[in-house]
Amino acid sequence: MRTIVINVLLFVTLASFAGADGKQVFETYCWGCHHQTAVAFGPPFTEIASKRSAEEIEAMITDPAGVSKLFGYKRNAMPPFKLTPEELKEITAYILSYKPKKKSH
Repeated sequence: MRTIVINVLLFVTLASFAGADGKQVFETYCWGCHHQTAVAFGPPFTEIASKRSAEEIEAMITDPAGVSKLFGYKRNAMPPFKLTPEELKEITAYILSYKPKKKSH
């Protein structure tokens, strides 16, 4: 029984280090230009989440020049990022977690 518990704990610990975390991806790639709720060099996540779908966010991360052109922006300062599919999913979910909540009346 003890061996099973140790193996489960080891698996859970290794799985937690292996997986991407949206905040960790943000701190690695995004924090220099974006803040969660305040304007920095780039727009805050609250603004992005209120205007863009998950697909648009992922496209902007992987092909910002092309997406900027599609959106009609005159210029683009964001570089493209080559993230793993998991990192892309996690950062997108993290950004969308800042979507303003609708107020109920």
